[in-house]
Amino acid sequence: MLYFLGQLGDSLTAFNVFRYITFRTAGAVVTALFFVFLFGPGMIMALRLKQGKGQPIREDGPAGHLLTKKGTPTMGGLMILSGAVFSTLLWSNLANGYVWVVLFVTVGFGAIGFYDDYLKVKRMSHQGFGGKQRLILEALIGVIACYALSQLSEEPYANSLLFPFVKGLALNLGYFFVLFGGFVIMAAGNSVNLTDGLDGLAIVPVMVAAACFALIAYLVGSLNFSEYLLLNYVPGTAELSVVCGALIGAGLGFLWFNAPPAQIFMGDTGSLALGGALGSIAVATKHEIVLAIIGGLFVLETISVIVQVVSFRLTGKRVFRMAPIHHHFEHLGWTESQVVIRFWIISFVLALIGLSSLKLR
Repeated sequence: MLYFLGQLGDSLTAFNVFRYITFRTAGAVVTALFFVFLFGPGMIMALRLKQGKGQPIREDGPAGHLLTKKGTPTMGGLMILSGAVFSTLLWSNLANGYVWVVLFVTVGFGAIGFYDDYLKVKRMSHQGFGGKQRLILEALIGVIACYALSQLSEEPYANSLLFPFVKGLALNLGYFFVLFGGFVIMAAGNSVNLTDGLDGLAIVPVMVAAACFALIAYLVGSLNFSEYLLLNYVPGTAELSVVCGALIGAGLGFLWFNAPPAQIFMGDTGSLALGGALGSIAVATKHEIVLAIIGGLFVLETISVIVQVVSFRLTGKRVFRMAPIHHHFEHLGWTESQVVIRFWIISFVLALIGLSSLKLR
């Protein structure tokens, strides 16, 4: 919205600043942050009154969780979503198709997560939205989004999978690109959802990934930078830096209330929305594989669940004391803070490895 003030720059030089993506990205961070600071306490109070007993806590989880987390309200993702969407609409170029596709995925996944949280709180159990129905809806949103992205992208890479660390290596997926991209978006959403199990554990790696993709989107959306770094040029994607900035600002605001001991949990409302947003941005910028590196912590959490389930069904034995893997380390004696901070460190290291792909080719 404020982007269009830049059109006044021809007559009033001061308005030129609204044309710069870097300025608007910074503005999106600050706006989303203060939006959550301003409305967050009221949202927490309303959710606590509405939910009563708060989010159901797993009885088979670490014993301390029943004491420290019982009664904490969920659906805190509403704080993140509202702040991020408001900030994006305020600071981004609303004529950019990529922005609307990412918002479509973010809000769509957030709505699915909200319904899932609502059912869990209402039933006071871990049985929310049916797994198959939820995956079908996520896949539908992902496929629609990827079809739109394929139409927005230009040849020769519109339907291609590009590989990091290798110059010019691309695999043209043709019509299968829509299915592949839909899978990436759905997998990203559910991976972040599985990671969200401890206070502050998921939101910081999400912000780290969003910061990385703010840079990636800016570079691949710039003809000069993409040519210099030998990256694929995707016109229009630089505007997604503003969206990433809004996610970072909203995430910082949420972390203020989610830091141990958490006043609120993001729930599926936030984790699905944030993961879906990252997945759609990765598909838009043609950096799907890099997302798997930068978001390697989310991948690790997902693999731990898959290994646990497959092992138990085939052999009757569990590989981990509890899955996802962050609970395994709690059972080994790590405190919650140790698990969270050490996993944050891992996410920072993985982010550096992923960003190195921008130069090492």
